[in-house]
Amino acid sequence: MRLVLDEGRTVGAVARELDLTASALRQWVERARADRTGGKTDLTTAEREELARLRKELRIVQEERDLLKKATTAFFAKQSR
Repeated sequence: MRLVLDEGRTVGAVARELDLTASALRQWVERARADRTGGKTDLTTAEREELARLRKELRIVQEERDLLKKATTAFFAKQSR
């Protein structure tokens, strides 16, 4: 990333030199640029990690909610008999 960001080389040239795909290197460069600019150009690494953590937490909470809905429905169905 330093080769692209600091030395001004193209992503394609650096990718060929390092035997990487240009798309992978471009993603890394964009992430490094976001980290350097404090998130003004994209999500920083910290923000990306927080987003992943929050999405996982949301998925767990939704699963718990769905389980409680099923349990509540079963409980009240049993009570109404």
